[in-house]
Formats: sequence, structure tokens, C-alpha cells
Amino acid sequence: MIGPGPYRATKLWNEIIKLFRGGMPLRRHWAHFRSYDNSFSGSEAVDWLHALLKRNHNFGPEVTRHQTLQLLRKFLKNHVFEDAKGRYGKEDFQDNGQLYRFPPSSPLKPLPQRVPLAEKGFLPKLPSWDDYEEVELPEKVPMKPLILNSESWNKRHSIAIGEVQECRLIRRREITQRHVDHIWKSMALAHLQRVLGLDSLDGVLDTKTLNPRHIVHNVYSVNKQGVVVLKERSDDLPHWVLSAMKCLANWPNGSEAKQPMYPGFERDVLKTVADYFQKQQEPLLTFQLYEVFVNILGLLQKRQVAVDALQVCSLLLPPQNRRKLQLLMRLMVRVCQNPRLPVLNDAIGTRTLMVQTFSRCILRSEDEEDLDELLATRLLTFMMEHQEEALRPPARLQRAVEEHVAHLRRVQIKYSGADADASLVSPSYCRQISKAEFEEQRIRGTQEPMAELLEGIISNNDLSVKDKKKKLKQFQRSYPEIYRRRFPTAESEAAVVPERPASRARPQLKFLALKKPFQTFQRSWSFRA
Repeated sequence: MIGPGPYRATKLWNEIIKLFRGGMPLRRHWAHFRSYDNSFSGSEAVDWLHALLKRNHNFGPEVTRHQTLQLLRKFLKNHVFEDAKGRYGKEDFQDNGQLYRFPPSSPLKPLPQRVPLAEKGFLPKLPSWDDYEEVELPEKVPMKPLILNSESWNKRHSIAIGEVQECRLIRRREITQRHVDHIWKSMALAHLQRVLGLDSLDGVLDTKTLNPRHIVHNVYSVNKQGVVVLKERSDDLPHWVLSAMKCLANWPNGSEAKQPMYPGFERDVLKTVADYFQKQQEPLLTFQLYEVFVNILGLLQKRQVAVDALQVCSLLLPPQNRRKLQLLMRLMVRVCQNPRLPVLNDAIGTRTLMVQTFSRCILRSEDEEDLDELLATRLLTFMMEHQEEALRPPARLQRAVEEHVAHLRRVQIKYSGADADASLVSPSYCRQISKAEFEEQRIRGTQEPMAELLEGIISNNDLSVKDKKKKLKQFQRSYPEIYRRRFPTAESEAAVVPERPASRARPQLKFLALKKPFQTFQRSWSFRA
């Protein structure tokens, strides 16, 4: 099993060669009054390899017999096998009874040398707080104690008691669009590396050649349907291609110019669209991103992971490529789902026709790799099944970038001595902690400030006994566990908050309580006139 990683297409090519040479059945064949041991016919090779490719999860059941025949022709050209007389290269492989054999050794493609570590294209570094301007504030800012009601306590508002230390206002320099582009590129590549499960993007993607403005444009410059809107109309599809695509997508009601309908008209419209895309010098997914999309093929069994990877990778495309890809994928899906559309090919189904027609227009390598057609078929089939989700900007990444930019633009307050304390406390690296450790730190981080707040209320001599008891009751209702730890018994609570002195009315109340419960009083007569 070949997982994601550098030079995956080359590794897949070598794996198929090893499987073919190691598993192809060989036997004695007769031809022209002569026997050939350890040989196989062309038809036998197509049958066996076709079944193998359909079972292999890297290629899937969408592989056709014609694609298998094309692959065997490439095998013969690269001397993976030869004909019964030892010829290869210029000979044409046929799906018939012609005999072939394996040479003593089969050439495997060598993997390219990895770039040295010092020359790798590392991920761009995110902007930090190094660049800022400091504005001095007064030495001390006195603040009065705040008396909060229970609603404020429930909202977990803090109470400031006493005075704060000397502080300075740290104001960030203006975050320009160049900074935002840099952040988008850095976080998008980090997200892609994490989704692919790779330690490095070296050998998979040349990060230095990516344009961060393409990412920002693909996220924000879209219409209501989520399709990219281009700034220059010259970069868009020609009008006649758009008209043909609309006609086919909305068949039979998509003809803007009311062209005359004749038998086979829909096939000519499809051919017009296909001719335009097939004549493009570069596929829509670009030569630069070929290896990245090939790596996504190793994740197709994990549907959501593959979708996440496609969302990020498609953001790296030039906006005009992303727009054309979105429109073409929508066309292919609507054509396959339109029951009113006539049959477009008498030999194969509409879905297979769409995949075979546009696979090389979407994905192929610059060097014409041997497995291009098979890999493109597999990827295009998956993208058709999940085209709406796969070509949507990743919401999680967008939210993370926007929160990071907002954090950089936020004003901070820096207290005196913070630099010295940070140098002693703050670690210079991050380490992964366990879930139990995280829960312990979370509880400690929230309860310790509340415990300090409780002590501040207790030690505040400016509060009257009545106000202090009221605030303690509020604290007890909001944080019962912290209050119980501070006052485990009634005696401990009484030691902190003394009872109010007894009032003079208490003896009379006590005297009244001793009277008989059913004692009646004589009714006093009114002195009114």
C-alpha cells in the first residue's frame, strides 16, 4: 500500500510493475509451429491486469479495459516485458493472441534525490508581536472596587480590587494586505501538511512558487453560488464556451440563442466544450500541483480527510483555473443527473463518458507520467461525487486565519516586569500534554483566580459587614465548590464574618412568643364621630 508522500506517482508505477511481473500467470504457448515457455498472450495480460487494477484501491473499479490496454502499451515501451522474439519499444501491444515474455530484469524508475534539509522550502513563518509601538500610560491607574450583582457573577465578570501595576499600551503597526496574504499562505500550507499526514511538503510541493493572493481571492471573491469571480474578463471562459456549457447543463431549456435543434445536436455541443478544454496547454489542476493531488488519492478511503485536502489544494489554484474547474464540475454532474438529456454515446454510459472526456483536461503531469490517465480517472470520479463540498473554501481554516489576524490587530496592555517574568516562566518550546494534564491545568487556571478573588473580598476592610456578607452569598451561589473549600464548616465562616450585634427589639419579640397562641384581644372601639 502506497500512502501519501513525495514522488507517489513514481512509487505507484513501480508497485504495479512488481505486481504484474510477480503475479501474471505464465505457461507454454504454441505459435507458428513453435512453442514458447513462460509466455503469455496479449489478451491474457489485459484480462489479468484489468482485474488487478479494479481491485486495487489506488485505482478502483472505474478502470476500463481500454485504459488497461494503454498501460500495457507503456509497459512494452519501457521494456517491462517484450514480445516472444525479444522486441520492445516501437512494437505496438495488441489485445489479441500475440505472445509476450518477461526479460530477465525489469527496469524500475529511480526515485528523485531528496533536497538537502538546508535547501528545503520550509513553511513561511507567521507574523509575531515583534513589531509594535509602545505608548506610555500614567504610572498607576487607581481603580475603585466594583460591586457586582448576581447577574454579573453568572457572566463571570472579574472584580478589580485595589490598584494595578504600571503598564504601557502596546499598539500594533498597521496590518497590511501583504501581511494578510502571508498569513493565509502559511496557515493554508500548515493545514495541508497536517491533513496529508506528512512531516514535510518537500518533494510534494514547491511552496516558494505559490502566490498567496490567489488563496485570498479564491476565498473572498465569489458569487452567491460559491463560484470564483474574476477581475479581468479576459481570463474567463470565452462566451461561446459558456453558452455551450449552459445549453448542455440546462437541457433542453438552456439554449440562449435558440439554435436549431437537430438529431445529435447535444453531442456536438459536448464536443465543442471538450475541444476547448482538451486544447489547453496546462490542465486545470496545473502541473505545479500535480504531485499534491496525486497524494490525495491515497486518502480517498477516508472520505472527509480527502475532502478537506481537496478544499485546501483547490485554494492554491490560480483564480481563473479554480473558476473553470468549478463550472466544468457543475456541468459534468448536471449532465449525469439529467434524465431528459439524450444518450451522448452509444457504447458507454454518460458518467463514464464525462470522466474519460475531461480527466486529462483536469489532471496530468508535465512529463506525461505513465499512470496519468488512471490517476486522473480515480480523482475525477471522487470529485464528481463530492463536488459541492470539495470545491468549497475550508471554513475551519478561514476561521483560524481571521481570528489570528484579529489577534494581531488587537491592542495589548503590557505590565511592568512582564518581560523579566516571561523570560523565567515562559518555555521556549511547546510540548504535547495528556488529556488529564489539560483538565488539571484548565481547572487550576479558572479556580485559582476565583480563590484569590474570594480572599480579596474577605480582606477588604472598606466593605461593611452587610455588604461583605451579601457579596459572599453571591460568590457562594456562583462558585459553591470554591466557597466550600474556603469555609468547610460554619465556625470557619463565622470567624471571618462576625454576627451583627443583637437589637433591642429582640427581648420583646421573645416575650410575645411566650404568650398563648390562641390569646384573643379585645376589639377597641373607634373614636370617630
